[in-house]
Amino acid sequence: MRDIELFNDHFQNFKSYGIPKAQLIIADIPYNIGRNAYGSNPAWYVDGDNSNGESELAGKTFFDTDNDFRISEFLHFCTKMLRPEPKEAGKAPCMIVFCEFEQQFELIQKAKEYGLNNYINLVFRKNFSAQVLKANMRIVGNCEYGVLLYRDKLPKFNNNGSMVFNCLDYKRDTKTRKIHPTQKPVGLLEYLIGIFTDKSEVVIDPCAGSGTTLLAAANCERKAYGFEIKKDFYKEAQRLILPNVSKRIFNE
Repeated sequence: MRDIELFNDHFQNFKSYGIPKAQLIIADIPYNIGRNAYGSNPAWYVDGDNSNGESELAGKTFFDTDNDFRISEFLHFCTKMLRPEPKEAGKAPCMIVFCEFEQQFELIQKAKEYGLNNYINLVFRKNFSAQVLKANMRIVGNCEYGVLLYRDKLPKFNNNGSMVFNCLDYKRDTKTRKIHPTQKPVGLLEYLIGIFTDKSEVVIDPCAGSGTTLLAAANCERKAYGFEIKKDFYKEAQRLILPNVSKRIFNE
């Protein structure tokens, strides 16, 4: 098995691949916002202009799993993928879950059922907003949200003596080809991976989408494994994103 690998499969089937347990799990879960996925995003209209009428994305979900994603099921399998908490301090694993604002509270509550007793809420601050329609008539959103979950001991924390705030800058990624509607910037993922893991440790993304988590992990010299159930996203990731890690694969 290679040290950077994306599987076209559901994360429930992780045991069949024999991958090592993770020091860090990063996941961008479906937000369960259904047919309002594009909301006030200009993509709702043809060429982003409401005078042109609605586009083919109007009233559509990002993907068909964005209606009934089961957080309890997700947490159950993620805790099986996560390394056990060690006796030593400063080495504990953790999870980072990107989520919709209200999902934070469900994640925090249900995580405790699976031994993830502690959390730190995260805010990712953009210098742009997709909510441009009627932007001069209301406050528009420029933030995404997430939760850092851990068991009892504080996670490994490579901060080099500096403070790390729970409000983090989310800079637009202009270098990486966008192939997924909720694709996260490689730079932001590299930053998070660098804080919570050491070189050669394992990062797992159960909802890998475009595969950018794997690219970020490879850039940071970590091992990484991802699961993406949607065949189209998997193929695009293999074609456009993962070739960029080919020179960084440890066991090739």
